[in-house]
Amino acid sequence: MHYILLALREPLHGYAIMQKIEDMSRGEVIIAAGTLYGAVDNLLKHNWIAPAPSEDSRRKVYGITKEGLHILEIEQQRLAHILSLYETRNSNEEV
Repeated sequence: MHYILLALREPLHGYAIMQKIEDMSRGEVIIAAGTLYGAVDNLLKHNWIAPAPSEDSRRKVYGITKEGLHILEIEQQRLAHILSLYETRNSNEEV
C-alpha cells in the first residue's frame, strides 16, 4: 500500500500506478490488477487517496490526500529509525 501512496503523489490511473510501482521498485514489485484495486478500495476507505479530476472519463484517476501524505511521513520516520538502528549497531561493532 505504501508503494501506491508513493506513486499517487501525482494523480494516476490504475495501469499507470502499476507501471510507476514497477519502475520505483526497479522491477521487484509487480502488482496484479486485482491486488491493486483491492488496495485502492482500502486506501479510499481510509481517506488516504481520493478520486482526482481526469480528462479521460473512461479511466479513474486517484491522488493522495493530506491524510495519505501524513501516513507517508510516519512511515518515513519509522524507516529512518530502523536504519538508524543499523548504523548504531555498526558503530558499536567497530569498537
